[in-house]
Amino acid sequence: MSGRLRLCIFAHSWRSDWNHGNAHFLRGLAHELTKLGHEVACYEPEQSWSLINLLQEGERGRESLEQFKTIFSHLDVRSYGQKEPFERFAKRELRGADIVLVHEWNSPDVVNTILSLKREFGFRALFHDTHHRAYTNPKEILRLNLQEFDGVLAFGETLRRIYLEAFGVPRVWTFHEAADTAHFSPISGSKQCDITWIGNWGDEERSRELEEFLIGPAIGLPSRRTVVYGVRYSPAAKAKLGSAGIQYRGYLPNLMAPRVYSESAISLHVPRKFYSNGLSGIPTIRVFEALACGTPLLCSPWADTDGLFRKGEDYLCVPDEKAMRAEIEHLLNDDAARSQIAANGLDTIRRRHTCAHRTQQLLEICEELEK
Repeated sequence: MSGRLRLCIFAHSWRSDWNHGNAHFLRGLAHELTKLGHEVACYEPEQSWSLINLLQEGERGRESLEQFKTIFSHLDVRSYGQKEPFERFAKRELRGADIVLVHEWNSPDVVNTILSLKREFGFRALFHDTHHRAYTNPKEILRLNLQEFDGVLAFGETLRRIYLEAFGVPRVWTFHEAADTAHFSPISGSKQCDITWIGNWGDEERSRELEEFLIGPAIGLPSRRTVVYGVRYSPAAKAKLGSAGIQYRGYLPNLMAPRVYSESAISLHVPRKFYSNGLSGIPTIRVFEALACGTPLLCSPWADTDGLFRKGEDYLCVPDEKAMRAEIEHLLNDDAARSQIAANGLDTIRRRHTCAHRTQQLLEICEELEK
């Protein structure tokens, strides 16, 4: 499979990034594929859960959609809805496709309908998993006809082994997310706050961790300004932030994140608990994006078992609240240390973890499918 490819990528949403971090990487991947001259069609349901919630953000939501429309105007985004049966839509759209990439956040009906058309149209189908459901709720993944896929792209080695060993999928590749460095890079300017965390509270998947590594240190460092962006914060969660002196700023369009990262002296990363135990080795998208923006990054515990970064050089990982508080204070008082760790992280991103790197890997996988 060589030359110009026709790729069809199905995602939960392209336009909306509300509680939808997967959109960050997928947009960057589609951008790089298009830049190389491949034909890429990006599919989404007309009324996705993410888009519905984004529209409830009012002016900020409309601004986010307008930013996407402007910055990613070259992406061919196509929507499907209730007015036409999905099978009819898919038959029309998938004729002539070489590769159909299906992200895990699609309905089983959509996924299985696409797979039912493989033999008729002759395309190759890849399943792209960037979530913890295969580990925490495998029955949801097993609703899909996994054996009909030509392969699975799993965003970590631990997840790859689940598909290979537990689900019996014969061809699975570790395919980490990466930074969209075409749109995420350092921005010069003065610092507006000391500490920033960008992330969502919902689902109680890291409430204890946020208490320990975000709220606790903020209480212990009252003179330092801490800012939080994200969605799905309950009134109780917002009250906790307020009591700790943390400024909660709500939803942040992801395309505004580079400016926010660059205006903060330090950024925090607090992974969901599943990524610090059973799915170790998966940093999730925020680590790549923060480092790409040249911000010094402090993390609550997670193990880089896939060897993506240089331990203790590209970012710092601390074991508990006391250590987090001490490391925040150390970095805020040492400009040289902040500059060095920021430069290290940015260097590793640019050398190894951009969407351009992952695009090349994907194209190599497409070639391998023909062997």
